[in-house]
Amino acid sequence: MVTLDSPEAIRAFVGQSTTSTSLLIDQKMIDVFAELTHDHQWLHVDVARAEKESPYGTTIAHGLLTLSLLPAWYGQCLNFPNRRHGVNYGFDKIRFTGPVKSGSMVSGKFTLAKAEDVRPGDMRCTWDVEVRIDGAERPAVVAQWLIQVTH
Repeated sequence: MVTLDSPEAIRAFVGQSTTSTSLLIDQKMIDVFAELTHDHQWLHVDVARAEKESPYGTTIAHGLLTLSLLPAWYGQCLNFPNRRHGVNYGFDKIRFTGPVKSGSMVSGKFTLAKAEDVRPGDMRCTWDVEVRIDGAERPAVVAQWLIQVTH
């Protein structure tokens, strides 16, 4: 875990990366996400049909399921002990560049691209994020994620 305990420490981390441990995305997780979001597309939830008709030979995770894991990985990788709070400011870019097959082990990689002061005590951090599938050459998701940090 990387500890960033001041605005100076955050600025010094620009250009550096940290990666979470891997997490299993299995069919149970995919099914629970489908229930929560009311997105029951067969490619995600119909195992038998996906084995026959999907170009992937199995079900795949929803892109938004994969994206929704970012806060957990972020919290696992980065510690801000002296901040008052941090909020999700949004995304400038999100691309789903590869399928996450059911049964995949995935992790999040976070590279701090920039840290900008937006007003006294507030800093906007732009993180280049990759969701990586263990053993895969390319990331499954690439994104630019903005987090506002208040000290």
